[in-house]
Formats: sequence, structure tokens, C-alpha cells
Amino acid sequence: MEANVTTQPSLSITRTFAAPRERVFQAWTDPEELKKWWGPEGYTLPLVEVDLKVGGIYRFAMKPPDGEVSYLTGEYRVVTAPEKLVYTWRWEGSVKNPEETLVTVEFRDRGETTEVVVTHEKFRDEEQCHLHEMGWNACLVRLPALF
Repeated sequence: MEANVTTQPSLSITRTFAAPRERVFQAWTDPEELKKWWGPEGYTLPLVEVDLKVGGIYRFAMKPPDGEVSYLTGEYRVVTAPEKLVYTWRWEGSVKNPEETLVTVEFRDRGETTEVVVTHEKFRDEEQCHLHEMGWNACLVRLPALF
């Protein structure tokens, strides 16, 4: 008898940034730094709350150029500065995407540069995975401007 194994879609994105690991980690965890790059082009973050500790909560208000503010929230599961973050991810009040997913961000020291590996998993379906992959790519293209 075969076991019924279902796998949930996930994504993994690797980027290298011309900055020390500590600096890239700071850009990922400091509210004022996050406001400078988080979200696709044209988006702003009128609210960024970060309680950077295991069990701490983060909450971002993401405002598109034209449209309503969406709230992204989650809980930090692993905080190992400046090496690794693991946190849950949930869109508040979203009927389209109510599930909680999981993000792991690894910051790998490569001397003068930092390799960042973002793994986002536990998506309900391939469509949600694809939409988040596009979102991550749109965010990460803005991060190098800080360095």
C-alpha cells in the first residue's frame, strides 16, 4: 500500500549583494531600512513593526501606488543574527490567501559580498507560490540600492 504524500509548493531564490553580511541582515530587520526597499516598485510601507526575537511579531502595512493597504504579519521562529531568520507569513484579512506560510532567509558570508537564500514554503497551490515568487523578485531587485 502506497502512502498518500502531498507536497506543498515552495520557492527558493538566491541573490548576492555587495555588502557585508551584518549590513544585509540589518537591512532585512531594521524598520527604517525595510521602508527603503521592501515591496515592489512604487509600494510604500507606512507602518513597519519588528520585534526581532523568537516569538516576536512583525507587521508591515504595504501600500500600492493605487489601492488599499494590505497587512503582512508573522512570528519569528528563529533569529540568529546575522546568519538566519525563520518566520511565519500571513496576509491579514485575506480571503484569497488566508493560509500561513513559512519563510527562511539565510545570510551567507562570501567575503566582500553576502549571498542571501530566501526559501518560502507551505503554499496552498502553485498559483500562490508563483505570485509570491514574483513579489520576492520585485522586492529583491530594490535591495542593492541600499549598499
